[in-house]
Amino acid sequence: MKTEHKPVFVAFSSQKGGVGKSTFTALAASTLHYRLGYNVAVFDADFPQHSLMKMKARDLSMVMENEFLKKAAFRQYTAINKKAYPIFQHKAEGVLQAAYDFVETSSGKVDYIFFDLPGTVNTPGILKALTGMHHIFTPITADRVVMESTLIFSQLLKDVLMKKGETSIETINLFWNQVDGRERSPLYEVYNSIIAELGLSLMNCQIMSSTRFRKESEAGARNVFRSTLMPPDERLMKNCRLDQFITEFLRITQL
Repeated sequence: MKTEHKPVFVAFSSQKGGVGKSTFTALAASTLHYRLGYNVAVFDADFPQHSLMKMKARDLSMVMENEFLKKAAFRQYTAINKKAYPIFQHKAEGVLQAAYDFVETSSGKVDYIFFDLPGTVNTPGILKALTGMHHIFTPITADRVVMESTLIFSQLLKDVLMKKGETSIETINLFWNQVDGRERSPLYEVYNSIIAELGLSLMNCQIMSSTRFRKESEAGARNVFRSTLMPPDERLMKNCRLDQFITEFLRITQL
């Protein structure tokens, strides 16, 4: 008989490309699944790029070619006795039903399902998919174009969809990404006040800028950051404050 355990649906969502949706999906999913003991699945509905499907193929190839990573992956899977989390390719239209079907037919319990969704509101099925999320996390950068687009979209979700009540959304969480610790930009304070005035939620954690976000493991590498097969290296997580982000993420999603 099926238990009443229901997975938490999460999307890293933004109306601007290049702010880190797919990267954060992989980082959060891999940390939760491989290091923290949760059971995770991912639906890559970011048509036509399907970045996460491509990332997984590259990760598999890299592990097979790198002896150190191959041994590390073997040790990891032996220690936690878990397979890699599944990544399913889908279009935004119908992706919620595909996730429900997966949960219904899954032999074990599923704790979190991450959705990598397209970055444009015009995509068929995108609004329905977003309203089916429990928690939405939106990376923002101190850039006027990114902020204007994000604030308009976040307000649409909060004031139109959430107030109508025809949604599963419990929280929408903005968080600063690519923060340069060497510069004090007045833009952060300005935008923090605007976000507060609009009644939007801003996470306490700020993700520091790092080249690691833009590249996977290199040939001969002895540690991993962005990977669908292994969790990010703890030292690298700490350097950019991703460890703090995950702690806050878990508190918000309250699983």
